Amino acid sequence: MSAANSLKDRIMIQEHFAHEHLPSALNQSEIDSHKARIKFLLKEHDACLVSHYYTDAVVQEITEETGGCISDSLEMARFGSVRPEQTLVVAGVKFMGETAKILSPEKRILMPTLEATCSLDIGCPIDEFSDFCDQHPDHVVVVYANTSAAVKARADWVVTSSIAVQVVRHLEEQGKKIIWAPDQHLGNYVQKQTGIEMLMWHGSCIVHEEFQAKGILDLREIFPEAAILVHPESPASVIEIADVVGSTTQIIDAAARMPNKKFIVATDRGIFYKMQQAAPDKEFIAAPTGGSGATCRSCAHCPWMAMNGLQNIVSSLENYSNEVFVDEQLRVQAQMPLQRMLDFAKTLNV
Repeated sequence: MSAANSLKDRIMIQEHFAHEHLPSALNQSEIDSHKARIKFLLKEHDACLVSHYYTDAVVQEITEETGGCISDSLEMARFGSVRPEQTLVVAGVKFMGETAKILSPEKRILMPTLEATCSLDIGCPIDEFSDFCDQHPDHVVVVYANTSAAVKARADWVVTSSIAVQVVRHLEEQGKKIIWAPDQHLGNYVQKQTGIEMLMWHGSCIVHEEFQAKGILDLREIFPEAAILVHPESPASVIEIADVVGSTTQIIDAAARMPNKKFIVATDRGIFYKMQQAAPDKEFIAAPTGGSGATCRSCAHCPWMAMNGLQNIVSSLENYSNEVFVDEQLRVQAQMPLQRMLDFAKTLNV
């Protein structure tokens, strides 16, 4: 079996596990009860919630109600390190919890589940990636935030989708040759935007890779007034038909700023919660994926993000379970490229 096929099999196994371990549906009474318990436990344990835009609406709701942070990967990385609370509960996927621990080693980092992973993370195992980097010692290694602590520790720079183009241009101005990992679609987008060739690792997000240009154009025939908003983890054919390409935060900002009343959105539909807040008078339509029901892998919602629920937030806080640990030597190594990203972001005022 080839290494590529082995990685695909690992991703599919983890996908299946996620679908089989989603939190059970709750009625309104149960939701209210769990929320009340979470509010009590956060105060009792000097804790705050940090949640990604792709988590389910009920998770985002309780995060807002308790003064926590709902954001993209870049702001999640910054938020926890400046909060006074000594415990952070990170609702997202595992690399986000690791990043919080790397930047705030003195704090306890809990997650609703440690089984919530990411196809980009799974598809970039440290041994294979390190070997790839060793073959090109004259290249600067730039990795997307959606990677393990070990992969970050092997990198020179970490980037998010909101600053990837600017970082690559900055490195090119210094005469650097670049290895890019792991998302090939985001990497191709960066190459097209900058004209800078990079050595590419061939990973992808199972949610964004399912979007298809034909399906989106067919949908636009029905809603000709709708603008198309696309995350750059999507395939090139989808990016080419977009009115706006951007990170999750940039997509939300575009929806609020643009005059259109309808939007076709090619990213995880968890983002609709914040989009509706930003533009309550507008309509958001999920871009079609490569299948529906049992025939699609994600149906525009990450199965690992969906593993975060009120029930396992309560459990984590009650039992201090699902605590994130990062080896100290690895943490110090991974902190350096992360801090480069944060320092660079300050110069851009993002």
